[in-house]
Amino acid sequence: MKQVVQNYKSGELALLDVPAPACKPGGVLVRTAFSLISTGTEMMKVSEASMSMVGKARSRPDQVAKVMQSVATNGVTATYRKVMNKLDSYTPLGYSLVGVVEEVGSGEAADVAVGDLVACAGNEHALHSELNWVPKNLYARVPAGLDPRHASFGTVGSIALQGVRRGEPQLGDIALVIGLGLIGQLVVQLLTASGVRVLGVDPDPGRCELAEKLGAVVCGAPGSELVDAAVAELTSGHGVDQVYLAAGGNTNEPVELAARLSRDRGRVIDIGKSRLDLPWNAYYEKELDVRFSRSYGPGRYDPSYELEGRDYPIGYVRWTERRNIECFLDLAARGRVNVEPLISHVADFSTAVETYQRLNAGELKAVAVLFRYPDAVPEVSQPVVAATPVPAPARTAHPLGRIRVGFIGAGNYASSMLLPHLSERDDVELTRVATTSALSGANARRKFGFVDASTDVDAVLEDDAIDAVFVVTRHSSHAELTRRALLAGKAVFVEKPLALTEAEVGKILAAIEESGNDRLQVGFNRRFAPLLHEAKAQFGRRVGPASVRYLVNAGQLESSSWYNQADTEGTRFAGEGGHFIDTVSWLLESEPIAVYACGTTDQQIFLRYPDGSTATISYVTSGSTGFQKETIDLLGDGKVLKFDDFLRASVFSRKKWSGPRIPKGRDKGQQAELDAFVEAVASGGPMPIPLHSLVSTTLATLATQTSLATGVPVRIEVPS
Repeated sequence: MKQVVQNYKSGELALLDVPAPACKPGGVLVRTAFSLISTGTEMMKVSEASMSMVGKARSRPDQVAKVMQSVATNGVTATYRKVMNKLDSYTPLGYSLVGVVEEVGSGEAADVAVGDLVACAGNEHALHSELNWVPKNLYARVPAGLDPRHASFGTVGSIALQGVRRGEPQLGDIALVIGLGLIGQLVVQLLTASGVRVLGVDPDPGRCELAEKLGAVVCGAPGSELVDAAVAELTSGHGVDQVYLAAGGNTNEPVELAARLSRDRGRVIDIGKSRLDLPWNAYYEKELDVRFSRSYGPGRYDPSYELEGRDYPIGYVRWTERRNIECFLDLAARGRVNVEPLISHVADFSTAVETYQRLNAGELKAVAVLFRYPDAVPEVSQPVVAATPVPAPARTAHPLGRIRVGFIGAGNYASSMLLPHLSERDDVELTRVATTSALSGANARRKFGFVDASTDVDAVLEDDAIDAVFVVTRHSSHAELTRRALLAGKAVFVEKPLALTEAEVGKILAAIEESGNDRLQVGFNRRFAPLLHEAKAQFGRRVGPASVRYLVNAGQLESSSWYNQADTEGTRFAGEGGHFIDTVSWLLESEPIAVYACGTTDQQIFLRYPDGSTATISYVTSGSTGFQKETIDLLGDGKVLKFDDFLRASVFSRKKWSGPRIPKGRDKGQQAELDAFVEAVASGGPMPIPLHSLVSTTLATLATQTSLATGVPVRIEVPS
């Protein structure tokens, strides 16, 4: 299928062939009829992509700050690889469309059926693409009689509607809308429909004229005496009740104008992306109430609402994201909002790249532009065609000893830490990749040379030619995908964690017993780090018990991180704690027999080993981001090994050894880990980490959660 994409590094726009998305549970597969270009948000993104790297940095100082923090934490090399991977990838465009339901996912409520016309939202689910999978809270049925072209405004309409709700207008209020682009024009109409008299400001006379035709009393350019006079007359000199900022750009003029024309204790609502250097005196003296409107409404950026379909009770949250879309569609169907005058241009989807280029160059002046797709609104009686993956090109003969690899998942970690190493090897063929997003699969195929990309996991697991499967998905899917891959006879590399429950561990062990296939590796890469290997060798053999102290300065997660979804993805320590337990066990050359954990946000995990050795892992989220992330001290037999964040290592014994300082970045062992895995698969030799150790580490990681809950130590018993 075709999809509009952009490479943020080069600025290239393309209409790309990508795999069709699968219809997953909890949503519907929609064939697009019309999709709307947001001439504000999308064109800002297109414009940024065409800038130089310096220009991109200046336009996104927030991202520059994140990069600098990553450099401090992970080093220059790893950060550069990660940033370049994200920049040099195709990203999707679009977030507002209308289309026909082609398939309904299992477990979906019967609120829509195949053939229904639905408006869809989301910058991951309502893309400029022939097919989209859309979760249940991000689509709404189109009312009978509403023109499908008008229904494609559902998402941008809900953005405008949420902004108006944040302003809390009342009958008889006077409002000012600054910026009369697509969102501003919709805000004007919604306010007018609410019984509010509206004035508008925009430097474009054509947009001012359009807003007046759609209900505004008076519109003019910034600083216009006409607007000032109208405000004075309509408000008896008091100023407007609300100002809606729907403008973009880097000028501070909108917020200054808002202060000047607002009444005492008025409200200023930011809907667009305005510069907000608030003039303190002006806002303080009037005690202005500044509010932000967050996109489509309550539910936005909440994974449990958007992805898992958990609605908010209407008694507590009247207007959610989906209910806002439904409300806007209803207003449009009843003629209370008229979007027809906003449609400046309708382009065939096949001309998408040219249309964007004309908009970016200023050749095409438009408020709203629609893409029209082939067979835009098919008859309901037409048969449904299930989504199919892009067919794989015919294979050629392979050199002797070359292993064929399939990937399930190709997110940022896989694309920056695993695939670059594998793609450089002559003894590895990247055969198939299956991803949730069709575009991420297409990116992986383009960048790393996969023979085939699709959204079909079964295509990877059931391909008899594939020797090894990499499972690099979210934590909740690791155990089941690993179990299925083992039963299919594949060697398996699964990123940590192996499992989130003891029951899942049991199912994996049952699959190994049933299939006789124990070719399993978990991504515990730290034991493969070259500097740590050398430090351990310098420490030498150990006779008596030892003590290990491992400080993990994990830091705070962003609230939007999926690591916070403990109910579905496990706790944060369950997700990454195996790294640290595995490293300690490798240093002590033994497996833990008991675990005791205490703490809340910051956790202390105590491990006991058969020979009397002990280890303390301090997993801390309250520390300074300026301090190193991982430090290890190993003490025993009159010797000390000190290891500082994969940059420095020392051993204190009769002679002191200091390892080489690593100036260019931290090598946490990913390449060496992959080398060992590929060698084991190719040769049929032992896997790099024994199965008993993988299971022991996983059970010990899970035991920390049990100990935290019960307050008592937990004994580790690995099934034989």
